[in-house]
Amino acid sequence: MIYEMTANLFCAFIGTVGYSVLYNVPKRYFLSCGFTGTMGWLAFLLVKNGTPLSSAVASFFAALVVVLISRLLTVRMKCPITIFLVSGIFPLVPGARVYYTVYYLVTSEMGKAAQEGLEALKIAFGIVLGIAVVLAIPREVFQIRYWEQRKYRK
Repeated sequence: MIYEMTANLFCAFIGTVGYSVLYNVPKRYFLSCGFTGTMGWLAFLLVKNGTPLSSAVASFFAALVVVLISRLLTVRMKCPITIFLVSGIFPLVPGARVYYTVYYLVTSEMGKAAQEGLEALKIAFGIVLGIAVVLAIPREVFQIRYWEQRKYRK
């Protein structure tokens, strides 16, 4: 179990960094992008394997983690959020489900195609909802100055 999870996290890190290279992210952000994707995949695995919740709900919580980390890194490293968000979401995208949906459509297995397609849509919707929830929080909340000014206001 531990070996399998470690291998999964390592692959998520490598995949996220690889996608960052393709996305032309500056080299100084590679480790942060890899960390973001790895933490998102860890959250997905913990929710998926540790609870009876579906993959869509696990993707929602993982997207929350990815966007929170992306917002924090954006403020800390003074760069656009898309650098961390796009590459961090990469391990969560239901690419295999979409592939099998099309595969079952081509082989005329409509029941399986509908099942895989619906699951892919639920996962995608969970990711979008997780992104929207965290992006609704004002940017100032993630900045230290905001909390320091708030402390002195009282």
